Amino acid sequence: MGDALSRVVATDAARAMIDELRARHGPVMFFQSGGCCDGSAPMCYPDGEFNISDTDVYLGDLHGAAFYMGRDQFAYWEHTQLVIDVVAGNGGMFSLDNGTGRRFLTRSRLFTDDEFNSLPAVREGPHDT
Repeated sequence: MGDALSRVVATDAARAMIDELRARHGPVMFFQSGGCCDGSAPMCYPDGEFNISDTDVYLGDLHGAAFYMGRDQFAYWEHTQLVIDVVAGNGGMFSLDNGTGRRFLTRSRLFTDDEFNSLPAVREGPHDT
């Protein structure tokens, strides 16, 4: 699933889905939704079509796609590794996985103290790729 010390990693199924969406739509990016209309799903967008603000946190790349989360939500999740998977179902209304019969799903695991202490600091705002 990738580097154990990454803040966000993808399962094999998620990597395959990202490849499929990238082939169909070009470069993609992710934003971890914090609720509201589409629940708390990882949302996939064409790269650059979701406005990242100074209050968003760049967690890293997920299979070559930038992955962001709001700063307030990150305060709750900072001690966890996000494991992005794919399950059967409908994707978020505005997410590229909508209509595929599959959707991205965020699972998580707590970092150990040693892992957490070795993580690099996160950066807020848009990430230059």
